[in-house]
Amino acid sequence: MAKVLMKGNEAIAEAAIACGCRLYFGYPITPQTEVAEYMAKRMPKVGGLCLQAESEIAAINMVLGAAAAGARVMTSSSSPGIALKSEGISYIAGSDLPCLILNVQRGGPGLGGIQPAQSDYNLAVKSAGHGDAHMVVYAPSSIQEIVDLTAVAFDVGDKYRVPVMMLADGALGQMMEPVDLESLGERKPPEKPWATTGHGGLRKKNIINSLYIEPEELEEKVRARFERYAQIAEHEARWEEYKLGDAEICLVAYGITARICKTAVEMARRRGIKAGLFRPITLWPYPSRQLDEACRRAGVKRVLVAELNMGQMVDDVRLAINCRLPVAFHGRTGGVLPSPEELLGEIARLDAEIKEEKD
Repeated sequence: MAKVLMKGNEAIAEAAIACGCRLYFGYPITPQTEVAEYMAKRMPKVGGLCLQAESEIAAINMVLGAAAAGARVMTSSSSPGIALKSEGISYIAGSDLPCLILNVQRGGPGLGGIQPAQSDYNLAVKSAGHGDAHMVVYAPSSIQEIVDLTAVAFDVGDKYRVPVMMLADGALGQMMEPVDLESLGERKPPEKPWATTGHGGLRKKNIINSLYIEPEELEEKVRARFERYAQIAEHEARWEEYKLGDAEICLVAYGITARICKTAVEMARRRGIKAGLFRPITLWPYPSRQLDEACRRAGVKRVLVAELNMGQMVDDVRLAINCRLPVAFHGRTGGVLPSPEELLGEIARLDAEIKEEKD
C-alpha cells in the first residue's frame, strides 16, 4: 500500500478525478482555493475540464448543467461562497441531480475569518437552499477519510440522484497527512439513462426540470423524493463509536473536533473516568437511532457535545436520545480550536456530577 503526503484540499481533488469526475467548476475563496488550483493542473492531463466561473452562483449553475448531462461533476467553496450557491443547490435537488459539493468551512457569520470552523452545520443539514429537500452530508475527520468518502459520495449521489456535500473545515483542508489513493481502484460512473445526452430518435427525450405548475404534480414529486430520503436514512447513515462500551460520559463530535475529543477521552480514561466518543460521519442523514442505542447499551449518564460553533448540533443530539439524558455543550468559535485539556475539564465536571448523584 503506497501512501503519499497530501494536503486535504489536494487529496479530495485527486480522489474526485480517480472516481471519474472530469468536470470541475469553482471560484476561489480561502481556505479552499487549492482545490481549484490543483484541478486546473490535473484536469487537462486526464481529458477533463476545470473552469473558474465568474462567481459562485455561476459555478453552481454550471454544475447543474453538467449533472443534467450525466457527468460526474464537482464544485468547492468555503462558507460565504456556499451561501451564494444555495439557490443553485435547491435547483439541483429539485431536479433530482447528483453532484459533489465541497465546503471547507471558515468562521462566520459574514466574511468572518479564514480559520477553521464548523458554523455551517445548520446550513448543510437544515437549510441548503429553499424548499423541502436534503443533501447527503459527510463530515470527514482525516485526509484519508476525505479520500474514502469522496468515492462513497459520488456513488451515493448517483444511486439516489441527490446532491452530496463534503463538510470539511479549514484545518482539514490545509493540513497534510499520508493518504492511500490506490485504495480507490478503478472507478467509472454508472450509466444514467435519465440524462439529457441526446436520443437520436431512439427513445423518448429526457427532460430535467424543477418547475411544476400544477400543485398536485409538485406534491407528487416532493413525496417521491422523500421516499428516497427515507431509503437514504435507512441504509446510508455512517458513524464511529470509540471506547463507548462502558462509558458513563458520551462525547459527540464530528470532523476535526472529534480528533481532539479522542485525545480528551484517552486523558479521561487515564484518570479513571469512563468516557467515550460517538462520531457522526453523516450529518444528514443523522445517525440518531445509532446514537440512542449506543447510549442505552453503555448506560451513559451524561452527554457532552463539542463543536466549532455555538451549539448547532445540540438539538439533534437531544432529539436522538429523546431528551432522556442531560446534554452539555462545549464550543469554540471564530476559528479557535478547543484543547484536549479544555474538554477534559468539562468531562471531569460531568464525572463529578455523576458521582454526586451516586452518593
